[in-house]
Amino acid sequence: MDQRVMPMGLRSFLFAPGNHPRKVDKVFGTKADVVILDLEDAVAVTEKEATRAVVVAAMQRSRSMLGYIRVNSFDSRWCLGDLDAVVGPWLNGIVLPKTESPEPLRIVSERLGELERQQGMKPGSIDLMPLVETAAGVENAAAIAAAGQRVRRLAFGGGDYTNDLDLIWTFEEHELSYARAKLSHASRIAGIEPPIDTVVIQIRDPARFVHSALNGRRMGFAGKLCIHPDQVEPCNSAFTPSPEEIAHARAVIATFEAAEAEGSASIQLNGFFIDYPIVYKARRTLAFAARLALDETR
Repeated sequence: MDQRVMPMGLRSFLFAPGNHPRKVDKVFGTKADVVILDLEDAVAVTEKEATRAVVVAAMQRSRSMLGYIRVNSFDSRWCLGDLDAVVGPWLNGIVLPKTESPEPLRIVSERLGELERQQGMKPGSIDLMPLVETAAGVENAAAIAAAGQRVRRLAFGGGDYTNDLDLIWTFEEHELSYARAKLSHASRIAGIEPPIDTVVIQIRDPARFVHSALNGRRMGFAGKLCIHPDQVEPCNSAFTPSPEEIAHARAVIATFEAAEAEGSASIQLNGFFIDYPIVYKARRTLAFAARLALDETR
């Protein structure tokens, strides 16, 4: 029996600067699965502390998607203060940028536990999503992925990663393959959900976004970070099984089950060799598609 962890139907994670009310309003009107209000790179140093109350007020409004906040990095002077200010029953998750080892995650997780108790929240209810975006983070991905039950998925930051290594970020993205593979393998070994892929900074180039999203999906990623509302729809589409994929999965299962009933566990279907691993993947495809359909009806 296949014990692989299924993605939770979270495909699009849309950032907005926490101190920009118009952009915050706009992202809450999209079909993103998760909105991430930012206290880090998108907020000037002089506005970081004042923006904490702004993002809390935004998260307390009625919304159809999950709400995360990206705090400042653990080694900054703002991180723990960010947590103290923003955690409450209005929050679904924290994004911790520039994560390079498991120790900051353990400290942040303990702080989140204390804040949950103070707020009367269920223990462990707040996700902690590490943003892996440096060479050190990539090399320590296995330890980061296994840092605790609060870490349900990793996210990849290609901008800081290519800057850290002075890589040329090309359309083809071959230079990201090593990091993507490390995060996919680390997530699988730790038994957490598949990782979330990097942003695409060319916000006026939809073809580049789609190409990058498909690259991530091929490498085992379940969704993508977005930095513009126009990226949400192609992101959701790229990480949703197509009608053709669903039809193929159904045919695989039906044909295999019929053959299995007659004592055969390896068959051919339209030129494809089918055995148990192929069937397990087909079942995951249908289960994920069903989960997405259920989420959209809620």
